[in-house]
Amino acid sequence: MLASTVSTPRIAASKQNVKAFVPQAVAQSSTHGAFCHCSACFGLPVNAGSQRRATRSVRAQAGKTLQRRGMASLKKSDVLEKWSYSVPAELGPSEIDVRVTHNGLCHSDLHMALDDWGVTSYPFLPGHEVIGEVVAMGSMVKNLKIGDVVGAGWIRDSCRRCLHCLSGEENICEEGYTGSITFGNHGGFQDVMRFPADFVAKIPDSIKREHAAPLLCAGVTVFAPLKRHVNRFGMRVAIMGVGGLGHLAIQFARAMGCNVTAIDIHDDKAAEAKSLGAQNFVNYKDVIAGKVADVEKVDLIINAAAARVDHGKLIGLLKTDGKLVQIGIPGGNATITLPLQDIVFGQRALCGTIVGGRKDMTDMLDFAALHNIKPMIELFPLSKVNEAMEKMKKGLIRYRVVLTEDFKDW
Repeated sequence: MLASTVSTPRIAASKQNVKAFVPQAVAQSSTHGAFCHCSACFGLPVNAGSQRRATRSVRAQAGKTLQRRGMASLKKSDVLEKWSYSVPAELGPSEIDVRVTHNGLCHSDLHMALDDWGVTSYPFLPGHEVIGEVVAMGSMVKNLKIGDVVGAGWIRDSCRRCLHCLSGEENICEEGYTGSITFGNHGGFQDVMRFPADFVAKIPDSIKREHAAPLLCAGVTVFAPLKRHVNRFGMRVAIMGVGGLGHLAIQFARAMGCNVTAIDIHDDKAAEAKSLGAQNFVNYKDVIAGKVADVEKVDLIINAAAARVDHGKLIGLLKTDGKLVQIGIPGGNATITLPLQDIVFGQRALCGTIVGGRKDMTDMLDFAALHNIKPMIELFPLSKVNEAMEKMKKGLIRYRVVLTEDFKDW
């Protein structure tokens, strides 16, 4: 039933329930190679399949350093360059090393490279839709094993003690979460990434790695507000923008039993939107012109558009007691104007949403696996990231870029 799949109760703030944030192990691999930094491939007499020996070997590397290679912005620029840096060979007790195989490329990587939000440190190494294999673990990591296929998203850590964190809502941590690529943290555009073990999610076997990567930011970003606001079967939901976020939102909303309307300024996306699960399509120009009939009004709008829109016109599409959820933050100091009478007398609401917490992430991956939800992607080798970035800036990607590791060719 929809209610048992989509809606999850707020988790009690207890250590017992914190364990529920970690998904069950569903993936295992034993792939190792020249750029694997696990103890087995480091030349030490350790069985890579033994968690105890692997963690012991990490401690034995105290004082050593490991070289990491990646693609980074060395200054305020959206042009990435080859860059290397060193990390301690010894992991922190709760850290893991992940040999990266796939990365999603997100507009947020572009905003960060250009320091549009004022939280970038240089050199800046992007990548917050990261898929790879666990190749080394700290001594306190108990929920993973060498070879597990895991994903890391936008959030790297949080206070872990406020009510929101204890409820699986680290995305609205009262002390502010730590971003995976903010304030000097290095993302996934590298060969091996070090990350807190508690903030990765195991990837279900049925989801291919290249399809899993965009789900870790784009997927959870649209899933979380739908999970939060869809409260009955047959709700009328509009998705504004059939793009990198919107095409996933259409699939999630349809799988939740919603009657889905896609809104976009390009009529050529109508057929594609309907193939993804939308029952209706409305051109945004008709929204602006006020040509949308009352019968087409909706209970919920997810604004997944990358460009600025007229929020007042979108509010006009809502039924009484409807909600407009804003996802994107356009670059610069974005402000909006709203029709207060429509909001007050229609008891309508505008609210924001920011990615999702750990519980949202695991719920999203399980839901995507169950309903075969996957992004439409274009593959590029990591060495061609600038080419992919340029194509993304021009709006020529349908709909997500996924970068594959090609360090052996460098």
